[in-house]
Amino acid sequence: MENRNPKRHIAILGSTGSIGTQALEVMEANADKFELEVLTANGNADLLIAQSLRFRPNAVVIGDERQYAKVKDALFDEGIKVYAGEDALAQVVLMDEIDIVLTALVGYAGLRPTMEAIRAGKHIALANKETLVVAGDIVTALAKEMAVNIYPVDSEHSAIFQCLVGEFHNPIEKICLTASGGPFRGMDRQQLAAVTKAQALKHPNWEMGAKITIDSASMMNKGLEVIEAKWLFALRPDQIDVIVHPQSIIHSIVQFEDGSMKAQMGLPDMKLPIQFALGFPDRLKSDFPRFNFLNYPALTFEQPDRETFRNLELAFHALEKGGNMPCVLNAANEVAVDAFLNDRISFLGMSDLIADAMAKSSFMARPGYEDYVASDAEARAIAQKLL
Repeated sequence: MENRNPKRHIAILGSTGSIGTQALEVMEANADKFELEVLTANGNADLLIAQSLRFRPNAVVIGDERQYAKVKDALFDEGIKVYAGEDALAQVVLMDEIDIVLTALVGYAGLRPTMEAIRAGKHIALANKETLVVAGDIVTALAKEMAVNIYPVDSEHSAIFQCLVGEFHNPIEKICLTASGGPFRGMDRQQLAAVTKAQALKHPNWEMGAKITIDSASMMNKGLEVIEAKWLFALRPDQIDVIVHPQSIIHSIVQFEDGSMKAQMGLPDMKLPIQFALGFPDRLKSDFPRFNFLNYPALTFEQPDRETFRNLELAFHALEKGGNMPCVLNAANEVAVDAFLNDRISFLGMSDLIADAMAKSSFMARPGYEDYVASDAEARAIAQKLL
């Protein structure tokens, strides 16, 4: 990305989700900076078709092969190439025209196409934290080998990245990832035992997809971000803190060895970190709402309750144990969240299920890619059996 004048050619993996739709808004507002090459969706064929007709990518992939004919028929006369299935998703990122791949898929599904994109020398705008949670060691090593940049899109990791611009030669003492606390901040376990799916899907500050919203309510989202931060910024577990900041104005903080701290602030709006990742190193002009201190006379902070919200504790445990344990944690959590969204398990039952799956899964200290694939499958099978 040395030449800063030509348009950047973008592939969006997961274009029909929250991040993907907002990324398209960013690209539309900066049409002189970006060219869309690829859109992909898992099962939302109607929205994928609508996006394709509006934004005219070179190619699209629908993950659900049963909907291939529907998408192909709708786009045939438009000259847009249509592919389907998991293999197509991993292959489409190899297109020569692509400069940046925005990985906005949900969960483990993001790992394989992200790795294929890195192997092909594409820079990554990473909104899929599970890629680094599951296999951070091999993903970051591959990115280094291929001289590929990984630009974080999560608001917290984008904040850390923004604080480090111009500071990369200065060692980090520690970072603080901020958390809103979600809709159940301050509740005890007795209260959490009674929460419903509808309550858990109402986040106080952010608009997100169902899976991430549940992860946020259970504090697992913050746990996954802790593991992601380790790999993005080459940190030890003891260099990563989490602090609850209900207003979601300070997105995260870096503390340097001289004791000085830098924070990145702004209103909670995912379009800003998306735009920063796609436009880096330039800050592109925007009409996003501006923060006004007078509207927020008090910014407050508190310790997370890791005993009540066990998922955060489980994530730290997985990070400290290392090996394939973060992969196991992620797989069990994906099963648990799906079960909760389908009324098969209680809110607190998700943490119990994850802890049991972690205890029962095989541990590998130095896994390779195939080990991670096997570990993910084993942990899912164990979690399903525990249901």
